[in-house]
Amino acid sequence: MVKVDVSGLAIDNRSNSPVVLLKETQGDRVLPIWIGQAEASAIAFELSGFNFRRPLTHDLFKSVLDALEVKLTKVVISDLIDQTFYAEFFLQMGKKVFKIDARPSDSIIMALKLKAPIFVAEEILETEDSSEEDNPEKKAQRLRDRLNRINPEDFGKFTL
Repeated sequence: MVKVDVSGLAIDNRSNSPVVLLKETQGDRVLPIWIGQAEASAIAFELSGFNFRRPLTHDLFKSVLDALEVKLTKVVISDLIDQTFYAEFFLQMGKKVFKIDARPSDSIIMALKLKAPIFVAEEILETEDSSEEDNPEKKAQRLRDRLNRINPEDFGKFTL
């Protein structure tokens, strides 16, 4: 598994869909994941530190975990099947660890909210990085090609 950080949010101009960008903590690979508008707003609010007067769904879930003394130990973007990403929460209650299936967007929001690390399965990054491992220029070109639907001006400009 590879530790990643949320490096930004953008809008794909062709589909008008939000994209969350996960970047390797100790590397250069970037994984874009297209997400819904509501989830992008929640991530943007969390990244900005904005707090609502009343709890939203992710705040409620955090409160339930806190009340039950359950810790979110990590989030893993675990699989990519038919262009759909899959993720898992790892929750610890006492000595028991529970693996819960979740959407990547919700997983990322909860990881940010609960200060839990985010990981991506190496196979996903390898698939994205495939045959150009030895050639940094080809790797950079692949990333540029893959993100060509996003205007550079839109990075970090996701608006609520």
